[in-house]
Amino acid sequence: MNSAWMEMAAGSGAVGIGLIVAGVVVVALLLGAFVLGARVKRRELPTPRPDEQPQPPDGGPVRETSERREPEEVPRSDERLTPHQLKGHGTMSDRTSASQERPRWNEGDSGSFGSGGPGGG
Repeated sequence: MNSAWMEMAAGSGAVGIGLIVAGVVVVALLLGAFVLGARVKRRELPTPRPDEQPQPPDGGPVRETSERREPEEVPRSDERLTPHQLKGHGTMSDRTSASQERPRWNEGDSGSFGSGGPGGG
């Protein structure tokens, strides 16, 4: 019976030593990460002074503009067109529409396709 207690004590001693070694490894990794972070921080540019901060333009802040544009027609062709063969970017032209009124949906319409609603048109 005495030898069983000795084996158990020897096993728990090995576990205790393993936990201590694991703790030392974790502390070493944390210290290494701290030193590495300090080195990286030293190499970064300093934060800008208040006089180096961006300033709004002389005319005041830039405001968002909203306008309706005329749609650009896609040219008819027997061959597939690639994006660089089309005019401009996106689906709208640079021509401002004569009517700047926003399109509204009809009362009773859902305003989207395939909604399953009764529709108004």
